[in-house]
Amino acid sequence: MVRTALDLQGTRYRSGGDEPSHGFDCSGFVRYVYAQLHVDVPRTVAEQFQAGTAVSASDLRAGDLVFFSTSAPGATHVGIVIGTNAPISFVHAPADGGAVRVERLDSSYWRSRIVGARRIIAASGRGSSAADTSAARSDARDYRRVD
Repeated sequence: MVRTALDLQGTRYRSGGDEPSHGFDCSGFVRYVYAQLHVDVPRTVAEQFQAGTAVSASDLRAGDLVFFSTSAPGATHVGIVIGTNAPISFVHAPADGGAVRVERLDSSYWRSRIVGARRIIAASGRGSSAADTSAARSDARDYRRVD
């Protein structure tokens, strides 16, 4: 999954975009990357924030989704964790005028905006169950302490 996501670096941002040839928005990027692994992920950030299982900052793994509040209260932006060695990094489709790129979770901008993380693919490599979906979200303050 990480290789697929990283191979899309440089793909331009496009609101509503969900394929490389036309560009991606953040949730379309996530949906596309997961679809390459035959894993169905909801289309919007809000729906993705409800999918899978809540993950604490200390348990982040490559492929987990990280969510941010960038333009309104609640989850409004999403990226995919690509590395969990310090510093933790994620790849995302940022905004108008941008392109898919890697960022550090510990940057002041992202660290102050994180609202949670979710694991879509369980340790078995299969999608999370419906029971997992109802798991409580981890406290966002936990993520802000990640160094």
